[in-house]
Amino acid sequence: MQICVVNPNTTASMTRKIGSAAAAVAAKGTNIITVNPSFGPPSIEGYFDEAFSVPGLIEEISNAPDADAYIVACFDDTGLDTARCITDAPVIGIGEAAFHMATLIAGQFSVVTTLSRSIPAIEGNLVRYGLRTRCAKVRASDVPVLELEAPGSNARHRISDEISAAIRDDRAEAIVLGCAGMTDLASSLWQEHGIPVLDGVTCAVKLCEGLVALGLKTSKVGGYAMPRAKTYSGLFARFSPSGTDTLTGDDDPPERGSEDT
Repeated sequence: MQICVVNPNTTASMTRKIGSAAAAVAAKGTNIITVNPSFGPPSIEGYFDEAFSVPGLIEEISNAPDADAYIVACFDDTGLDTARCITDAPVIGIGEAAFHMATLIAGQFSVVTTLSRSIPAIEGNLVRYGLRTRCAKVRASDVPVLELEAPGSNARHRISDEISAAIRDDRAEAIVLGCAGMTDLASSLWQEHGIPVLDGVTCAVKLCEGLVALGLKTSKVGGYAMPRAKTYSGLFARFSPSGTDTLTGDDDPPERGSEDT
C-alpha cells in the first residue's frame, strides 16, 4: 500500500517532520511518500494562504498517480474537496481525521491551533462535518506556523499552556492539535497532561490504511465527480481539466440519466 502525504505549503523541513510522523505509525507494508509543492505559501495561516496553496496541492497529487490514498497535511483541510474530484482513491484531510478519531475516545474535545485567524476556518469545518457539538472550543496558542520550526522557540510551552486552559476551562477530555507542524509534540504533550492528544497526520494514516484495506474509494457521483473538460486561461492553463480522470486517464462517465444512442 502506498500513501502520498502532501504538505500544501512549501516548507521542506516541515514536510520531513510530517513524513517521519506518518512513517512511524504506518503498518508493515505501507509505503509513505511525503511531498510539498515548489510554489505557493511557506505556511498556511487563514483563508488567503489557503487559496494560493490549492494549485500546488493538486499538482502534487497529480504527480503521484500510483498512490492508493492521499493525505492533505494541512489542518484546515485546504483543498480537500478539490483533491477528491481528481481521483477515486481515498483523500483524507488531517483535520477531519483528527476530529473523527477524537469523537471515538472522548465525549468532547478542544482544538489547540496556531493563530486566531485560523479559528473561523476550523469552526466552519466542524459544522460542515457535523461535529461542532463535540468540540468544546477551538483555541489559538498565538504561535505562527513557521515558529514551530524555529530553533529555541517557546512554541511548545505556549501550546502546553493552552492545553492546560482547555482541560481546566473547557473540561476537554481530549486535545486535537490544530496544525501539521505540531505533529512531533503529540506524544510528549499527552504524557505531560494525562489526556489523549491527537495529531491529525497519524490519525489520517490509519484511516487511509483502513479505507484501502476495505476497498473503499471516493464516490464519483455528485460533487466529487471528475471536472469536465475546459480550457483555463493564463497562469492556470496547465491545470485545464481534460474530461478524463486526471490520475488514471479514464473517461469522464456520462451524467446520470444520459445514455449513448
